[in-house]
Amino acid sequence: MDLLTPPPDLYGRPRADRFLRRLTALQDRYVQALGGPLLRRNPRRPLSRPLPPLQLVVTARRELAADVVELQLADPSGGPLPAWQPGAHLRLALPSGRERHYSLTGDPADRAGYRIAVRRLPEGGGGSVEIHDTLHPGVRLTARRPRNGFAFCAEPAVLLLAGGIGITPLLPMAREAQRHGLDWRLVHVGRSADTLPYADELRALDPHRVVLRTDDEHGGVPAGAELLAHAPRGAAVYCCGPAPMLAAVQRALDGSPAAALHFERFGAAPITDGEPFTVRLGTDGPTLDVPADRSALDVLREARPDLPYSCHQGFCGTCEVRVLAGSPDHRDRRLTSEQRAAGSLLPCVSRAAEGETLVLDL
Repeated sequence: MDLLTPPPDLYGRPRADRFLRRLTALQDRYVQALGGPLLRRNPRRPLSRPLPPLQLVVTARRELAADVVELQLADPSGGPLPAWQPGAHLRLALPSGRERHYSLTGDPADRAGYRIAVRRLPEGGGGSVEIHDTLHPGVRLTARRPRNGFAFCAEPAVLLLAGGIGITPLLPMAREAQRHGLDWRLVHVGRSADTLPYADELRALDPHRVVLRTDDEHGGVPAGAELLAHAPRGAAVYCCGPAPMLAAVQRALDGSPAAALHFERFGAAPITDGEPFTVRLGTDGPTLDVPADRSALDVLREARPDLPYSCHQGFCGTCEVRVLAGSPDHRDRRLTSEQRAAGSLLPCVSRAAEGETLVLDL
């Protein structure tokens, strides 16, 4: 018996099975069709017809805390808004043309409206000031549908750590943890009691699980070990706050009862492994030096203040520019290999080797 040659029929009959022969022929044509150009699509590429932006209207506004305002947003026609999960953010297009990301802080079960809270930052990029000064009930906006880069996994034991306005993505997480009966704790830190938004709403969830800790009452900023001491054994930690708070928590994690850390930054992460390089604005434009500890976006905005930006973290794509010459070091989390090969660059996080010059189409 030839063991390498299968019989023409499943039962060893001398003639080929008619049904299997037809099935094989159909399979050969089907597999070939799937590889055709009309059906083949890179799953990382966006759909050919992107979803249209949301049309929103400001329906309510209130002062939450010192320099913090809350906005309620709804569909102008009164229809339900797209669903979202705790940790999601909304990308708003402001009347000035600025685009900014804000965490959704309402209840995901409420499809009638979105809620965001914004702290006024006079020395920032102007987005928070514009919201505080110009967005009142009746103002219409457009926004991208909610996206989530800080997803809540609902582990059995959870510690939520919020610094100041960092409470906005964590409040829906606390609500979800309470709803599912998880073993959760929340610590909200800030300079003083009047700077902490949503204090009453947090206490209403469960006053025994919420700690409001202010610098003026406790002699300064808390250490990472102090914050993590509230973690149940084996807990997952979700942290949102300023860079020093995140760094302190990261350093103290190994010696704490917690088992995992998820975090979201207010802005860009500190640059720790950068090399100095240069960027040129166009083929015959000025050349700008990018130091090892600064981003190309920050340097570019000194020369071109109108250059758009938003997240500073390489995931929104607002600051995208085109590279005409040079070899960039891509560090973003958004561009596909095809987009990079075509010259796209996100200067908020991406860099170049020491001494390299990137010629940008600006």
